[in-house]
Amino acid sequence: MDMGLLTESLCGSWEHTRPARDALVEQGEAVVGAVLDVLCDEQSPVDWTVSADVLCRIGEPALQPLARASAVADSPEIARRAGWALGRLKVDDLGAYEPLLNHEHPRVRSNALLAFQVRDEAAETFIDRLIPLLGDPEPEVRQRAVRAFQSIGSAAVPDLQRVRRLPAPGPRVRAGALEALAAIAVPDGLGSKDQDAWRRLTKIKLLAEVPAGMHLCGSWYAVPTDDQDAVLEAFDLGSPQPVTLRTGAAAWNHDHHSWDRTRPHAACSRVFVSPALDGWTLVFGHSSHDTHRIEDAEDRDEVLPLVVSQRCSELSRRFGSAQWYGVSCGDGWTAWCIAEDGEILRHYDAYDAEEEDGDGDPVHPAEAGYLLPHQDGFPEDAFDGVNPTDSEAFAARYRQVKEDLQIPDTCYANDIAARVSVDPGALGAHTITSGHGVVALTACGREHGHPAGALPV
Repeated sequence: MDMGLLTESLCGSWEHTRPARDALVEQGEAVVGAVLDVLCDEQSPVDWTVSADVLCRIGEPALQPLARASAVADSPEIARRAGWALGRLKVDDLGAYEPLLNHEHPRVRSNALLAFQVRDEAAETFIDRLIPLLGDPEPEVRQRAVRAFQSIGSAAVPDLQRVRRLPAPGPRVRAGALEALAAIAVPDGLGSKDQDAWRRLTKIKLLAEVPAGMHLCGSWYAVPTDDQDAVLEAFDLGSPQPVTLRTGAAAWNHDHHSWDRTRPHAACSRVFVSPALDGWTLVFGHSSHDTHRIEDAEDRDEVLPLVVSQRCSELSRRFGSAQWYGVSCGDGWTAWCIAEDGEILRHYDAYDAEEEDGDGDPVHPAEAGYLLPHQDGFPEDAFDGVNPTDSEAFAARYRQVKEDLQIPDTCYANDIAARVSVDPGALGAHTITSGHGVVALTACGREHGHPAGALPV
């Protein structure tokens, strides 16, 4: 096949290339090699989704060639393309993928599991074959196996429970079955023995727990109290379960990043309440009422400050002071709200900041000596002559100008928290703790239960 003509026929928009794609699919196995070469060519002008579509629709004849391409891929991009297509081939019988579950390369095993994950009902007949993959030597494969069982759902629960009761078919399989049961999240999915074991392990870990810095993405409140019951009452939380800081932090991050549209309350069913940390109790997440008030608003950006201000005002009347902090690990958003005795002293949002803030004295003493995130302290000509794509040169000029002009550091929510209460990203052996953290259910959680997913202890 003439590669030039093939490339030319596949260049263009999705609709423009449709006739060429349909014609190639009709030729079937005869064009697999040529189309696969296009898919694996990072310099090709053809959008990779176009060539992937052709291979997916050709189906089983592309299975082994894609498996080989996935195994020998010499770049992450090629591996991603080949793996995506391999797991989504249109094959009538999932059994065609079964030999790949034993492939020597873990990437191929993982991609084969994707096929079972996206065809959950058809995968039910392969449960016994998938169980050993829960104990695969490679973590990536084990996680993919868990997701495959999560897609299969409740039909897999009896077999997974059997694995938990009986000797496992290999190392790590019983642990993988436990994680899969947690991911499926059906009533009584975890047996009483497993639940008791989790509670015992938590108690043991709590005895010698040393705080560690948390990954910050989402929002949290801080109140100056060690009265955990009062905090639970203030947020209308119930059914508190003792957890380590590690478990609580994982729950917060898991729920905040939840995109499971099949469980609409996955992000608002539970809250992590910390132990007292240097005299402050931190509450990670929102109550159900606050969450839905924000989510259901026509203008979320307008409602969020109102919800946060009202909550901080109420908390500060009860506890003397209260703060709220917001951080995003995906972009530059950061925010904070500080209240005392029912009065909001400061509410700052980097994406809704007025340019005059901080031009003179800081609005709050904790901001003294910092630039606020929306402020640019560099002169307009600071980077003249520097290629913006040359990261090393740009960083060197940045450091030089910052030092020469004594430009302050930019503050973020964690910096303000460190000055006013506690920075959860900087917890360590120096942090004085009392009591233990809990994961507690919101009103949504009391109705719908805990979100699906296993958490570390």
